[in-house]
Formats: sequence, structure tokens, C-alpha cells
Amino acid sequence: MNQVQSIPSGYSLEAVQAHFVAKVYWWMCVALATTGGVCWYVVGRPDLMSTILSSQALFFGLIIAQLGLVIVLSAAMRKLSATAATGIFFLYAALTGLTLSVVVAAFTPQSLATTFLVTAGTFGAMGIYGYTTKTDLTSIGNLAFMGLIGIIIASVVNMFFSSSLLYTATSYVGVLVFVGLTAYDTQKIKRMATAFAAESDEERKGAIMGALALYLDFINLFLMLLRIFGRRR
Repeated sequence: MNQVQSIPSGYSLEAVQAHFVAKVYWWMCVALATTGGVCWYVVGRPDLMSTILSSQALFFGLIIAQLGLVIVLSAAMRKLSATAATGIFFLYAALTGLTLSVVVAAFTPQSLATTFLVTAGTFGAMGIYGYTTKTDLTSIGNLAFMGLIGIIIASVVNMFFSSSLLYTATSYVGVLVFVGLTAYDTQKIKRMATAFAAESDEERKGAIMGALALYLDFINLFLMLLRIFGRRR
């Protein structure tokens, strides 16, 4: 994407930043609604749940497809049209709803609702902090990213050892990681606001990439909190 400084005549920097960040959060919220709708539909369909749960190949195929879509969005964004990028983003959100339904079905509705509210409150607070703070959060973002790598490695190791202590530790560290990433990503998105020509395809693609980052932060924060506070059926 071309990095061009673009502040439309008659608009302040603050107005341009607020408009772009609001657009990013709008796309993120619509994607979350898509995920929630697909997840709710699948959980309410025992036949679909049975199909997903009875086939490891299908379940892992869905996960691989999700990873593939993220890679396509990240690596080929310059070549994609704004419409294609948007379509891939929402296809990813829908696939996430499919895989998330397996997790959601294992917990009580009450604990799911409570965890969602805690996630939304925490995410919102850190988003506001990231948007308003004058402190450069780059170092926090770097630490959070390293923590994310550590969580991935520890989770893979724990697949073989099934340690409840390691599971709990990665859950709490995961909360800190995604709290930090939420604030960092919001600040980064705010700084991206002037990097695109106003109302251009490039701006829309930038908004989609920002929405994807925040969407991943929210979903993963929700999953980490669910591991801590969720009550199984």
C-alpha cells in the first residue's frame, strides 16, 4: 500500500483519525456479529455439530482454511481489490464461527455471557487507552508479540504433557498478551489514519487489515478469559 499523507482540506488530524478508527471498529464489530451468528446457528443444529465433532479431518481442515485466509489477506493485500479483501475477511469470520461453535457448546450460557461482557469491557477500556494515550506503545506491542510466540510454543508442548498448571499459566499470560495487543493495535491503527487517500480502496483495505487485527485480539482475549472463568456444561 502506498504510504501517502492525506488530510482532506477542512479536516483536522484528530477528525481524520477518529473517522478512520471508527471505520475500523465498525468492520470489526460486523465481523464479530457474523462470527456470533454462525456460531449460534451451528450450536442450535445438532446435526451440524455432530458432523464437525465426528470428523477430525473436517475440523482441522476448517482451522487450516482460516490460517490460509489470514495469510492471503496479509501477504496479498496489495494485489487484492477492496471488495475481495472484505469478502475474505468475512469468510474468515464465518469459518471462525464454525470452529468456535465446538468450544462454545461445551460451556454454560451464563458463563459465556459473563465472559463476553468481561471481554467487551476489557477490550473497550484498552482500546480507549490505546487511542488516547500519548505514550508510545511499540515496546508493549513487541513484548506482547513475544509473549504470543511463547504461548503458541507452550500450547504445542502441552498437547503432549497435558499439564493443568501450564494450561492455567498460558491462560493468564494470554490475557495479558491480548490486553497489551489491543492497546497497541488501536494506537497503530490511529497512526495509520493519514497513510491512505480518503475514501479510497487503499483506505478501505487498510481499515480491513486493522479490523482483522482487532478482531483477532477480541476473539483470543475471549477464549483466554473463557479458559479462566468459563463453566462447562
